[in-house]
This record gives sequence, C-alpha cells and structure tokens, in this order.
Amino acid sequence: MQPPVRTLAGVSDTRRPSTVRLLFASSHPGPTVTVTVLAAVIAAAVGHPWWPVVLVALAVVAGQLSIGLANDWIDADRDRAVGRSDKPVARGLIAVGTVRAAAFATAAIAVLLSIALGPVAAVAHVVLVAAGWAYDAGLKRTVWSVVPFVVAFGLLPVVSVAAGGAGAWPAWWAIATGAVFGVAIHCTNVLPDLLDDEATGVRGFPHRLGLRGAGTLAFGSLVVAAALVLGGQLAGGNGGGSAGSTGIVLAVVGALVVVVLAAVGIRLVFAGRPTRALFRLVIASSLVLVVELGVAGARLVA
Repeated sequence: MQPPVRTLAGVSDTRRPSTVRLLFASSHPGPTVTVTVLAAVIAAAVGHPWWPVVLVALAVVAGQLSIGLANDWIDADRDRAVGRSDKPVARGLIAVGTVRAAAFATAAIAVLLSIALGPVAAVAHVVLVAAGWAYDAGLKRTVWSVVPFVVAFGLLPVVSVAAGGAGAWPAWWAIATGAVFGVAIHCTNVLPDLLDDEATGVRGFPHRLGLRGAGTLAFGSLVVAAALVLGGQLAGGNGGGSAGSTGIVLAVVGALVVVVLAAVGIRLVFAGRPTRALFRLVIASSLVLVVELGVAGARLVA
C-alpha cells in the first residue's frame, strides 16, 4: 500500500500530486501571487484599460514563476542536504530537469509577454526577472544579495505604470516604496533558514547582519515603506491631487496597521524565533500596502 503523501494544503492523501501541482509548489507560490497582485493593482489604479492590466498580470506571474522555479532547481542539492520537506525537488517528488525546463519556459513566456507591454515596461520587466535569476544563480551567497530585491521591487511600479507604451512614469515615492519593500522581503524570507544556509555555504546580506540585525532592518523597512505611501497620498503628484478625506483616513489607518505588524515582527525577532510567521507578517503588510496603492490611483503617476 502506498504511504500517504502530504499535499500542498498539508492534508494527507494516498495519491501522488500531479506534475503541474508540484511545479506550482516549486515556484514559491506565496510571493508569486503577492507580487502579481501588487503589479495588477497598480496597473488598474493608474487607469489603464483592462487589457494592459491583464497583460501586466500575465507577464509578471510568468516572470515570478520562472524565478521561483529557478531557485528550486539551482538549490536542489542544497535543499536536499538540509532536508527541506517543503521542496518537492528535495523530497524527490519531481525531477530537477523538469523544474529546470519549466523555469526556462516560463522565463521565455515572460519575455514575450513583456514585449507587448511597450518598450519602457518591457525593459523594466526583463531587468526585474534577470535580477531574480541573478539572485538564484549566485548573488544570494554574497553581501550583494539584497540588490536584486531592491532592483526588482523598485522596477515593479515602472512595469505597471508604463504598460501600454503611453510614456507614463511612476511617482518617485512609488519606486522608493518598492525598493524599500524589497529589503523587507529579502531579510524576512531568509531569517528562518539562517542555520540551514550557514551549513551549505550561503552568507548573504541578512546572514551577515544576524537574526536581530536583519529582522530589525526588515520591519523597519516596512515602516519606511508605509510612511512613503502615506506621504505620497498626502502630497499627490502630477497625475492627481492629494487624497480626499476618505483616502487620508485609509492611508493613516494602513500606515498604523503596518507599524503594528512591524512591532509584532520585531518582538518575535528579539524573542529569538525566526519562524515563517515573520514572512507572513511581511506578506500581510504588503496586502495593506496594495490597498493603499490602489486608493492612490492617479497619484501613482509622476
């Protein structure tokens, strides 16, 4: 009798997951969905017609899938060595070659879809995806590991706002918010894996800061990102005036929620508990920021 296999939802099942499901699990679905939603919300918020919004979502999801798949393919031996039970490749449920082929295929699809976004958005998105692949390929092991995240998340608003080729450009605070948020994502994503990474020779930027240093920087970055969004809402830009009373209330409430989530995260860090809960707090904060960016609307345009 075949032993139970733990499914993606954490429920035991006697059936082996399909290849598609295993590839999805190998793509880092949480961050992939979060980044795609953020890109689509920004594209819709600035007033693009439905088709550029859909195109942005498709291009970004393909690019994020390729980055996640490349990560699991390149790190297969390392993940297997430390017993990563959440990685299908490490568990032997799917072949490395299959994940590698899917990574290249989704990267090619991302490039093709990017071309249809217009020259500025296309270049921004190709550089964004290349930054993710550069991290997977080796930058994660260096002090420069944070750079791909700063570049990628800083360029995300450019992809969304410039889509359609109309020549629009995001407000400076939107780009800065993305870049700062990238620091938070990077630091909290690696905190639970500090010991495993050390055992396999990975010493990136957060590893050199240590648990408390990287954790404080991560959640401090979230507060800075919230402050940038709040300031952008209040100041407005060439694309629209400052937010109305409802918008201001939402911006203030959103900033306060992010500050509370950051405080909880720092408390966990100083308690010495580098769990996946830290990354979930960042994802929760990102959803709050997504709502705020959606409310910002035309103020996202420079």
